[in-house]
Amino acid sequence: MDLSKHPSGIVPTFQNIVSTANLDCKLDLKTIALQARNAEYNPKRYPAVVMRIREPRTTALIFASGKMVCTGAKSEQQSQLAARKFARIVQKLGFPACKFKDFKIQNIVASCDVKFPIRLEGLAYAHRAFSSFEPELFPGLIYRMKQPKIVMLIFVSGKIVITGAKVRDETYTAFENIYPVLTQFRKNQQLVLSIWL
Repeated sequence: MDLSKHPSGIVPTFQNIVSTANLDCKLDLKTIALQARNAEYNPKRYPAVVMRIREPRTTALIFASGKMVCTGAKSEQQSQLAARKFARIVQKLGFPACKFKDFKIQNIVASCDVKFPIRLEGLAYAHRAFSSFEPELFPGLIYRMKQPKIVMLIFVSGKIVITGAKVRDETYTAFENIYPVLTQFRKNQQLVLSIWL
């Protein structure tokens, strides 16, 4: 672990990478759904073919325009590999998907655990400009960081979900920015115990 990059000693784990690509040709979705394995198409529900592959374990939404959204990969390399595999499947079905362009990571979802409980009310009050916390609607505090532009879900348990990054380092930077703030709002467990006793 590079402590200059992760001074907190915690490295967020990547859970889902969402990417897009363009096969640069028009597609007949009905044909793809009928001929490809692990593909489903229900135009009344959604205007894209949903296709899945096992390695890397990912799902693609393939649109008639040739545009594609790939989800489920755990790293940028896996996401690009998966997108290329989906393109190859479409090509093998006889579509001129020779080009594979505009591949782009659109969203990175990561999670981590700071291993201590957090006082969400205090955090929400002190950081009103960035926080929204409505426990009767959702148990987590939603923290919208401006720089980098990241959204975090922060839970009492100390579990954090980080979303909105387009590059890996934004996730790391956002977490390292919020970590000292979270330590300020650490719940004192002894205090809680003494109240109960």
